[in-house]
Amino acid sequence: MARIAGVDLPREKRVEVGLQYILGIGPARAKAVLADTGISPDVRVRDLTDEEASRLQASIVTKYAVEGDLRREVQSNIKRLMDINCYRGNRHKRGLPVHGQRTHTNARTRKGPRGSTIKKKV
Repeated sequence: MARIAGVDLPREKRVEVGLQYILGIGPARAKAVLADTGISPDVRVRDLTDEEASRLQASIVTKYAVEGDLRREVQSNIKRLMDINCYRGNRHKRGLPVHGQRTHTNARTRKGPRGSTIKKKV
């Protein structure tokens, strides 16, 4: 099993698809990395040699922010928005949708489950 950037790649998948299990690598970036390293995208992860895996690791870690670094960068960007009290930062603070979606009926993912209403006894 190849371990690249702290992620175990699935053994049975093609390398091009397996690389996409790493946060920060999508289809286009996976193709670019494979072109840089000269590895065929049709090779299965289980068939990678140790030398090929180390080439992939070196190429990904040096050129791109992936996994922990990327998560840290995104979190620091959100924290900066919250610190400067901009609109987007305030939406993050309150746990509401950030990109202008309606909240009257939807937004259950961000707002969480509905609170139970208390009914008066008559």
